Amino acid sequence: MDAVLLARVQFAVTVGFHFIFPPTTLGFALVILILETLHRRGKGEIYKQVSTLLIKLLGLVFVLGTATGIVMEFAFGNNWAEYSRMVGDIFGAPLAAEAIFAFFLESVFLGVLLFGRNRVSGRVYWWSAFFVFFGSHLSGLWIIIANSWMQTPAGFELVGGKAVLTDFWAAVANPSTFNRYTHTILGSWITGSLLAAAIGAWYLLKKKWSDHGRLLLRISLLVFIASSLLQLVSGHGSAVQVAKTQPEKMASFEALWRTQEGAPMSLIGWPDEKEKKTRFEIRVPKLLSLLIHGDFNARVPGLDAFPDDEKPPLLLTYFSYHIMIVLGFLFIALSLLGIFFLMKRKLHEIKWYLWLLIVTTPLAYVALETGWIAAEVGRQPWVVYKVMRTVDAVSRVVPAGQILVTLIVFGLLYALLFWIFVRVFAKIVRKGPELPAADGY
Repeated sequence: MDAVLLARVQFAVTVGFHFIFPPTTLGFALVILILETLHRRGKGEIYKQVSTLLIKLLGLVFVLGTATGIVMEFAFGNNWAEYSRMVGDIFGAPLAAEAIFAFFLESVFLGVLLFGRNRVSGRVYWWSAFFVFFGSHLSGLWIIIANSWMQTPAGFELVGGKAVLTDFWAAVANPSTFNRYTHTILGSWITGSLLAAAIGAWYLLKKKWSDHGRLLLRISLLVFIASSLLQLVSGHGSAVQVAKTQPEKMASFEALWRTQEGAPMSLIGWPDEKEKKTRFEIRVPKLLSLLIHGDFNARVPGLDAFPDDEKPPLLLTYFSYHIMIVLGFLFIALSLLGIFFLMKRKLHEIKWYLWLLIVTTPLAYVALETGWIAAEVGRQPWVVYKVMRTVDAVSRVVPAGQILVTLIVFGLLYALLFWIFVRVFAKIVRKGPELPAADGY
């Protein structure tokens, strides 16, 4: 058994499971803030009732996100001790900032949202919703800063085999931070708002709490539409940044075998590493050069420009990237349909579209996970790009057998937690909004 491979799989399982919850938090927090703002402006009790429902769901999501996030913190010291020794002084700073400046802010005011509706003033309650929104997004920023530094490290120097911080702001504003943060936040808004819209659609299809479902669907769908369309712009910016700062990753994304001017964009195909060609490929001539450099004939480095031991695993990188893109365009198509039905004032009558929102919701999580896989696997073989290889980052004293046991235990535990989460989440949704007794419920 390979300890490095097992450590990577274990961390991937942990992060992949954890990554279900923060994006949901970010999307829900935005929809809740919009609902609370409209309620604060006198739009009626129904806005408060729908917001209260989402706040209950947000509390559940937050608990699971916190529990799974803690496991990742311990993994750095247990399975990735050499990584922690080398770059801990830099990597630890944003993680500490996330806990001090963001996590506690978010958790304290989420407590107010959950238990303080009738105990604090309307003004304080609105500010609580704002601070949950702000704290969750600030938390995401610090995490993205830490991860982006691994992708495009800056503001440091190596002293005695350790990375020493020399410029804090250069490390924070490294070349990929803001593109990746925007891209991740928009993906989270897409996911959380689509889940909220699916809940509203389910109420309408079941003809239960129809007014509440109609409101939740309309507000959430508007967030989903705006986020999906903006993600097209953000995704382009992120791809341009990757092409300029991690060219071998972009070459793997596109299975671009040779360096060439007027590089094509690969729409779909099956890369054959042995033959160094992509079978059954559909591609658009010169489009990759145009999108990256704004020039049909610009030169784009191919996989032949890099040593074999510095190339990412091709198949996983290629397919995860393309799945993410296909799903992104699916969400745009879903958004355009939503705009059309909203303009026709028939949104709530189109049952097949309401079902489409429901069945498409899991695909938003697939898009997030495949995007993360593309970014992280595409960085390999580096744990810190061009600074430290993944094989050198693993703990030297933790045997493969122990990692395998913990991987199995974590897998079973995560399966149990997810089953409990889904059941409790569904129970809250089925119970519906809390209504005054006079409403007849």
